[in-house]
Amino acid sequence: MRWIFILLPWMELFTLIQLGARIGALQAMLYVLATFLLGLTILRMQGMEIVNKLRAVQSGGAAMLPQRLLADELAMGLAGLLLIVPGLITDGIAVLVLFGPLRRKLFAALGGKEDPGPAYRPRPGDPIEGEFRRLDDD
Repeated sequence: MRWIFILLPWMELFTLIQLGARIGALQAMLYVLATFLLGLTILRMQGMEIVNKLRAVQSGGAAMLPQRLLADELAMGLAGLLLIVPGLITDGIAVLVLFGPLRRKLFAALGGKEDPGPAYRPRPGDPIEGEFRRLDDD
């Protein structure tokens, strides 16, 4: 794991130099700026969206967030962070993380388990507990 953090910046630098040699230095710099702005936009949007969802859960206005939804939100944030980092390797990983089906296949290939969903599923005829009041009697 340590080698990844040591070698990744050098590999990113190498890919950016190769990109600049192929398409020109100015276009390579514009590419880095565009992916930075795209990553920043994704990160801001996802950050605000997850904060709003957590506030809704905290205030009782919504049910508990499913793990899959929370994981998808965090994965989008990770994709935004990867797009902010200049380089083609992290951008490629960000594209894999950005798209839901690719992200789920990658997660399954890495040994992750699919979210089974809620443990209790109501069946027809199950009682519903609660209090009620007739409005027509008032």
